Amino acid sequence: MDTPMKRLILLGLMILSCSFVFADTLTLKSGHPDSYVVKKGDTLWDISAYFLKDPWRWPKLWGANPQIANPHLIYPGDRLTLVFIDGEPRLVVKPHIRKSPEGRVLPKGGAIPAIDLALIQPYLVQNRVVDAAWFAEQPMVMGGESDSKYHVMDNIVYIRGELTVGDKFGVYAAGRQFTDKDSGDDLGQEVILTASGRVVESGPVSKVHLLSNMRETKAGYRVLPIDDDALMSAYFIPAAATTSASVLASERNIRAMGKLDVVYIDRGTNDGVEPGHVFSIFRDGTEIVIDGNGQPVKPEDRSAYEDMLSAISSDNAVKMPDIYHGKLMVFKVFDKVSLGLILINEKPVRVHDKLLQPDTLLQGE
Repeated sequence: MDTPMKRLILLGLMILSCSFVFADTLTLKSGHPDSYVVKKGDTLWDISAYFLKDPWRWPKLWGANPQIANPHLIYPGDRLTLVFIDGEPRLVVKPHIRKSPEGRVLPKGGAIPAIDLALIQPYLVQNRVVDAAWFAEQPMVMGGESDSKYHVMDNIVYIRGELTVGDKFGVYAAGRQFTDKDSGDDLGQEVILTASGRVVESGPVSKVHLLSNMRETKAGYRVLPIDDDALMSAYFIPAAATTSASVLASERNIRAMGKLDVVYIDRGTNDGVEPGHVFSIFRDGTEIVIDGNGQPVKPEDRSAYEDMLSAISSDNAVKMPDIYHGKLMVFKVFDKVSLGLILINEKPVRVHDKLLQPDTLLQGE
């Protein structure tokens, strides 16, 4: 039976356990508070850092808790109290109540989206964007031991080039060539991961044993070393983006994208974009033209004459406010392009939608 004394002992062990952290046990920070009042601008990570030695394990501190079943729903003024449930530390919330008919004080929007890597991992992709000329020079798949044109996991494939035995490679197919919609500048070649494998024999034509496959591999594909740059970060530290961008393409090449869809954006490391950067997604507001009778006319209802009026003078066209569509988090970055995951969408996201620096990581603006 779980007794107060047992809980006290567990608390002491967690605070004193400084040399290692058990996989399923949270270690509390020495001198942690017993409660905390949420302030404007706080994030789940900030708050967790007051309590945990490893704040990146925040989902466990907030999770499995009937009082914070949805950790999005905490607001400035709420008091969070540290308790123990089945011997594990958890935060429970006491809402702040204003002594007036308005009741609970709610800021505009909600809390930042809770990003649990274990939940979103299946939606992330290991595609890359590289220089097309460089990709064309990489070792090529020539065929395999199987007579089939297509090769899958556990097959041996032949790679033109002397590779080092034991090295691990990714097999990539050429995808789309990306260009900047405004300048026409080359943004890079999309390459799609089809398989991973390990070199088992080296020579002018090396042998690679396929260890996994996302899709079938065939002759003509290229192999690239799997290095630190190609691996997914274990943790994402969400932060407001420092630049603006736009949606370049859908990873699945679909027209309308929604929550947990992956998109390419037209900014990368050259523009200061980093994994964890969060963008607000907006659709351009409609441009309304004032016709000869002084009446507003939507774009789809314009005549050629009204289009001409719009082009001649800005006095004849009024742009409506941009429309908020959701939030996107970058998870993989290349020189000129990045991959992002749509975390929140209130309306469908499309190619060329604007990505702006959020004023806050709150849902909504």
